[in-house]
Amino acid sequence: MKKVKITVLKTTFDKELAEEYGAVGLTACPMMRAGQIFYADYAKPEGFCDEAWKAIYQYVFALAHGAGNDVFYYGDWIRKPGVAICSCNDGLRPVIFKLEATENISEIDYTPVR
Repeated sequence: MKKVKITVLKTTFDKELAEEYGAVGLTACPMMRAGQIFYADYAKPEGFCDEAWKAIYQYVFALAHGAGNDVFYYGDWIRKPGVAICSCNDGLRPVIFKLEATENISEIDYTPVR
């Protein structure tokens, strides 16, 4: 299994929706900042938002297990192999992530015991 590089591309804030539905004083995500980099394989990186992890985990898992050799969804989503652009599920202030397959091997050994 390989490590996946997770880069925070940007944080967003939908002011119109936040004014109608958000809590008073709601701002862009306080946990993530553009430019932050994390590495993951199967487990959520330390300091990473729980909800964002739930939203991107399946792509991290796929890339960590070799999906980086091809493009996702038959080439009609991302044109670069080994890359996925994803966001968290926060509809008022989503954070956009770039996931990249790396050649870095995970420290966890998943070799079956016989």
